Amino acid sequence: MTNATASGSFRIGGEIAINRMGFGAMRITGRGVWGKPRDPAEAIRVLKRCPELGVNFIDTADSYGPDISEELIAKVLHPYNGLLIATKAGFTRSGPDYWSVNTRPEHLKAEAKCSLKKLGVERIDLWQLHRVGSNPAADQFGAVKELIDEGVIRFAGLSEVSVSQIKAAQKFFPVATVQNYYNMASRESDDVLDYCEANGIGFIPYCPLAEGDLADGGGALAKIAAEHSVDGRGATPAQIALAWLLQRSPVMLPIPGTSKVAHLEQNVAASGIKLSDEAFKALSRR
Repeated sequence: MTNATASGSFRIGGEIAINRMGFGAMRITGRGVWGKPRDPAEAIRVLKRCPELGVNFIDTADSYGPDISEELIAKVLHPYNGLLIATKAGFTRSGPDYWSVNTRPEHLKAEAKCSLKKLGVERIDLWQLHRVGSNPAADQFGAVKELIDEGVIRFAGLSEVSVSQIKAAQKFFPVATVQNYYNMASRESDDVLDYCEANGIGFIPYCPLAEGDLADGGGALAKIAAEHSVDGRGATPAQIALAWLLQRSPVMLPIPGTSKVAHLEQNVAASGIKLSDEAFKALSRR
């Protein structure tokens, strides 16, 4: 079976080597990203399967559950030998599908330290600001710098930001990663991706399959899927969409999420698909 090593490697902060095909751990929680997973045993199998498939980059957040995703990751994968567990803060939750931005410096610092305990680590190797809130950006970025200076986190990233916001943050700390909504159907962050590539910043496209919409894609996706195979099976539109992301940029770090082992294996297998120049160009057309 194709391993995530086929996706190539990237060094977070220029230091921590990971395979580029990662895993997003939002879906190992309950409906509406709230509470415990509907099938706890399958969620555990998904997490155990990740390192077996060469997936050594797992992205989570304190707000997934809340807390449930981090706690389950710690239960199943601690002490994380060879794994990079990245987490985030910047939201508070009051119910399923309800998200409220909270980027007050005291909240960010307290939540980072809580994540430290939940994950059972002495330092979080990659911690990301889940959103830049409406309070002064300098206060938020200053809080992140304090977390780095205190040794709570090693590298810091941002989520849902513009190039100007990245540049503003870089005055306070080196930005290691940027996590924006991006997929084959939604490329509003092309300028951000290009900036990340030019500056060696990892770009993490969340919802890389457009919340599943690309899994059933027709048109060029379906046509090109019919022309490719991986592990002796015909490729799926979702796998082609992930392969396109990997070929779009060497700093691209897709994190398709799922609560099913079978879907995880299919997503990782996309690492082994090499699109021809013609196929890549066809999919890149708007």
